[in-house]
Parts: sequence; C-alpha cells; structure tokens
Amino acid sequence: MSIPVIDLSRFRDGNAAARRAVARETDRVCREIGFLSVTGHGVADAIIEDLYIRAKAFFHQSTAEKQRVGQPGPDIVRGYIGFARGALASTRGETTPPDLKESYNIGPEAAADGKPRGPANLWPAGDSGFRAAWLVYYAEMDRLSREMMHLFAAALDLDGDFFDRGFARHPSVLSAIYYPDQPIAPAAGQLRAGAHTDFGTLTILRPDNAPGGLQVMTKSGEWMPARPAKDSFVINIGDMMARWTNDRWVSTLHRVVNPPRDMVSGTERLSIGFFHQPDDDFIVECLPSCRDAAGAALYPPVAAGDYMTARFTSQIVPPVASP
Repeated sequence: MSIPVIDLSRFRDGNAAARRAVARETDRVCREIGFLSVTGHGVADAIIEDLYIRAKAFFHQSTAEKQRVGQPGPDIVRGYIGFARGALASTRGETTPPDLKESYNIGPEAAADGKPRGPANLWPAGDSGFRAAWLVYYAEMDRLSREMMHLFAAALDLDGDFFDRGFARHPSVLSAIYYPDQPIAPAAGQLRAGAHTDFGTLTILRPDNAPGGLQVMTKSGEWMPARPAKDSFVINIGDMMARWTNDRWVSTLHRVVNPPRDMVSGTERLSIGFFHQPDDDFIVECLPSCRDAAGAALYPPVAAGDYMTARFTSQIVPPVASP
C-alpha cells in the first residue's frame, strides 16, 4: 500500500484554486486512512541526516551510558527510555510482551517568554553537536506541524489560524526510536511496536528503509506495509484529532513488525518521530462543524495534558527486578 501523497508546497505557494484542491484531497485522505506521505515540506536533507547519525551513535553506546540521561519518571517523556519498557498494544487493552525498542526524547526548551514548556530536557555528554542538532530538527518540526495544522483548518472549512490558539505553549515531543537487531527470536506476539493508534493531534515520522517496518490496517481489516514516497515524511492523524473532528478523520491502527528470522543482523532500524499535541491546559472538544446530524459529540471535552498523560502511562511495562 502506497500512502497517499500530499505536496505541501502546492498549499504553501499555490494560488487559491491549488490550495482548495490540496485541502479537499487532505480531507479525503484523513477520512479514509489518516496517513499522508508529505512532500514539499522544506526540511533540508542535511538537517535530517545530522540528527539521524547522532541519534544512532547514541543508541550504540552501552546501556549504562544511555541511562545517564534516563527518563526521570514514568509520566515524563524526556531522556532515554530503555529497551522493552513499553507495550503499545496495551493502550488498546491487549496483553503482549514488551515492544522491542528503545527511545530518546526531548521537548521544547522554552516558550517565547522564556518560561518552561514542560520538563527539562536531558542532554547526553560526549557529543558537542548533539543538543544543537536536536533543537534545529525540533524547530523544523514545529514549523512543519504548524503548516499542517493550517492545511487541516482549510480541509475542515475553518479559518486558517483556527488551531493556532491551542499551540502557543505546546509540549510536543521529538523522539528517536531505535529497533536493534534481533539475534534472539521474539516471543510469541512480540513486535518491534505493537498495534496502536497515536495519542496526539498528528505524528510526523521519518522512518528508514531497514527490514521490519511500518504496517497500517486497511478498512478491510488487513495489515499492509506502508510505503511512503521518496524524501517524504509520513504524517498520520492521532486520537486527539479524531476526537476534535468527531471521528470524521480516522486515527488508524498501525504497528512496526519484526524483520524476517533469516536476517539476524543488519536489520537495526531508526525512526525519528515528532508527536504533536496541544497546550496541556487546552480543552479539546468536538468542532461545531463536525457534530453529527443530531448535533451530538462522540467524546466529552478533555484537557490535552490529562489525556496525553493517561494514554502514555497506559503502555508502561515495569522494569524487571535484578536477581
């Protein structure tokens, strides 16, 4: 399955007719599958490559070294989250072995007024360019997500800046997600990332092409490999945007599968994901234009921060006690 392609430059730089056409196509794709392969994004290859190289070098360190910037608390998505510490399928009530991945995560450093926008970031030592590479990439994702929300507003027949009011101090998270080689066979039902939907408004993903990749569930209930367009970002709708649109737009089930068992090395995989979410105190409630024929909403209003914390902590696997 090829993910539908949206050329963002046609919306950014096109005339009124081109912008309307891109908005209509975006609405159609978000209704049908909720995954877009976005080209014309304006993010330089050098910025992507710089972060990718530094992130992979970080994960190649010893566990003890990575733990120097270990996650400070189970509900704080900052720093290093160790291998097999979560099971994403559990967010849907399924019981599976832990996912075969680890991650490093940052949030925004500060708002324009200098006030914190969430917990402090934890920066590893030993790479003098690490912090700068992450902050440059974060700034690009901040810009790109803002452009996508302007496109989403147009697709929903809203004023272009409609969503801006909910993201003045957003604590969105930038993650490098590492899936190491699998010299030992996974347990029954164990995946690199179990079947789940994302929690926030949208996710901007830059996966690599290593074996064992992203699969998306189709409307017919089949798992299909998701193949993005060359040099694109995969952008998918999250649960919060589905709530906002009263399920007019779909937050689609997806997973990351294991590589073939005859490939026990050379299958490490690194994906860079930007998990976009509104300000913690912003109330997400059904858009008036998305209520059903009776004027009803499927979901009650919810504070974004409370919702995100509840969803994230529902996947946590406690660490195994030392013998």
